[in-house]
Amino acid sequence: MDRAETPSPPAEGRAHGVVLALAGGVGGARMAQGLARVLAPGDLAIAVNVGDDFSHLGLSICPDLDTVMYTLAGVHNPLTGWGRADETWNFLETLGRIGGETWFRLGDHDLAVHVERTRRLREGESLSTATAALCAGFGIAHAVFPVTDDTLRTRIDTDIGVLDFQDYFVRRQCAPVARAFHYSGADRARPSPPLADLLGSGRLRAIVLCPSNPWLSLAPMFAVPALGALLDARRVPVVAVSPIVGGAAVKGPAGKIMRELGLSVDVSGIAQHYGDRVDGWMIDERDARHAANLREQGRTVALADTLMTDAARSEALAREVLALLDRMPGPAV
Repeated sequence: MDRAETPSPPAEGRAHGVVLALAGGVGGARMAQGLARVLAPGDLAIAVNVGDDFSHLGLSICPDLDTVMYTLAGVHNPLTGWGRADETWNFLETLGRIGGETWFRLGDHDLAVHVERTRRLREGESLSTATAALCAGFGIAHAVFPVTDDTLRTRIDTDIGVLDFQDYFVRRQCAPVARAFHYSGADRARPSPPLADLLGSGRLRAIVLCPSNPWLSLAPMFAVPALGALLDARRVPVVAVSPIVGGAAVKGPAGKIMRELGLSVDVSGIAQHYGDRVDGWMIDERDARHAANLREQGRTVALADTLMTDAARSEALAREVLALLDRMPGPAV
């Protein structure tokens, strides 16, 4: 059975409390991996985007949850950042031969997760419970859960009409021009039970916005009313790791989206989008010229090499993020 890699010893001298990481996509998974290598299971919780979840071939597909899970377990594809390492494609090849839909690639190893999740959901388990069981099966000790168990779906208003997330992202490869983003069901979405427990426990130390796509991965989570209210209230420090490095997105369509929305493709554009919800910024050394402006806005800023090309670099960045939290002003948690 696959098992998560053994973390490095936890960093000493950290403030007590739980760090909540909001994650989605490859950047979020890599940041979560780094934090999990530094923080003990009781000191880290990872809430994951569900806006790109969908039903396909009768299966419940949760791409961001799976990317985070595979990365924490050390079984992800290191080349793509998503999917399984050493994947095989017998199912998909056979499906194509008999006329089935193959635009969304489901590998044989990956398929087992979708089948088991679907079985659990159909038998009445919540997505949070099913996720916990799957993560336990991969040997993951840290808490990983969906931001909500309710249905929340991202839709994109484009130049060719409103598209469901996977239609825009996978089938059309983000080619349509994005005009606006909608998070269907968000207004009725409640935090998942493990997230609600954490938010109401008094144990929350800080929130880390992983370097995930701000519109496709993080905004759906912000749209959950209880979580959005917490970010607006700023009762705990909120640190964002910029997904833009040197004027370009590290991975994915964030840069293209920013241009289409009229934002500058740099740290200042991301900061403009997040506004007052962020207290501290971790930006790449290549973007040092933006630090002074962020500080003038009252933000605490740190610079580091933010490219997470392997687990060791993810861990190094996580330590920098936690060091930034240690020196931030704000309410004690």
